[in-house]
Amino acid sequence: QVQLVESGGGLAQAGGSLRLSCAASGNFDSIHTMGWYRPAPGKQRELVATITRGCSTNYGDSVKGRFTISRDNAKNTVYLQMNSLKPEDTAVYLCSADAVVVVPARSLGVWGQGTLVTVSS
Repeated sequence: QVQLVESGGGLAQAGGSLRLSCAASGNFDSIHTMGWYRPAPGKQRELVATITRGCSTNYGDSVKGRFTISRDNAKNTVYLQMNSLKPEDTAVYLCSADAVVVVPARSLGVWGQGTLVTVSS
């Protein structure tokens, strides 16, 4: 199977920074897209940021210019650098990954358990 383990959540003041990490482990050939999501009113999960294996990125409108997603393919790890934090960024941040296995050829969608980010004013 494939597992995702998130870390780096915690407490920050408005205007501060946090860095989240998500490491994939298990039996897979490669990881295609990895990303971060969070709950939002009226939505199950809201896009924060995604990144492909080729480092093409996509950001949610509310975090553009403040958050930066990156990855280390050798470590199968994705990072989210969160700057200029706002109280409305408070949420459980969930890591996702598309893992590719060879036998049989298929893609597995995997979710982590989440890491809590709390931003105080």
